[in-house]
Amino acid sequence: MAKADGTTKPRGRPRDARIAASVTAATLQLLEEGGYSAVSVGEVARCAGTSRSAIYRRWSGRAELVLAAIESRLTTPAPPDTGCTLCDIADSLTIFLAAYRTIRPEVFSALYSECVLDPELRRRYLEAVIEPSRRAVREMLRRAVARGDLRDDVDIERMLDIVAAFVHYRALFGDHLGDEEAERTIETIMRGAAVDYDALLAHSRAVDGNHVDTAGQHHVRIGGAAGD
Repeated sequence: MAKADGTTKPRGRPRDARIAASVTAATLQLLEEGGYSAVSVGEVARCAGTSRSAIYRRWSGRAELVLAAIESRLTTPAPPDTGCTLCDIADSLTIFLAAYRTIRPEVFSALYSECVLDPELRRRYLEAVIEPSRRAVREMLRRAVARGDLRDDVDIERMLDIVAAFVHYRALFGDHLGDEEAERTIETIMRGAAVDYDALLAHSRAVDGNHVDTAGQHHVRIGGAAGD
């Protein structure tokens, strides 16, 4: 509806930020307590102290509620930039895993199964959960190419697919990714992509213990300490 000054009056009721916050909190609580199957529009409405109609004005159903709740816990990762390419690759695994540590792993499996039948939900899932990590790691890989650590003909998008697919597969099916397996994965990827893998390995050993990732954790040790 147009107002006298020519501007358009918004349709419907204004959205109440308090309702959105209480619904998100209720959804997260239900996910933590009972997983994906514990979430329903009715149960979220009850826990949030609101009505089903108020929820449906904002979200289409359970899947959108869950995705919005997950998004509320996600942060935008910064590209790893320690100056040590193998250390940065190790940090990249942590970046890809970070989203799956925001909520019970089986929640992602259930949510992704709904994405198969809903292209728009799938697009939003990828943009919220997957793409921020890919953007950060893509920038890191470009820096590694620029400083001559990775071959200039390396297919960065394919490398991203390999790293992301490995991490997401393990996370979606609840398999723990230990340091030893992470080390073997990094070595497998980097032996094909590096200009001089042995030189990168020597550099990684030299800085071992001096670099920590963005979460304050020491890097996965690649190839063991010098002299092992």
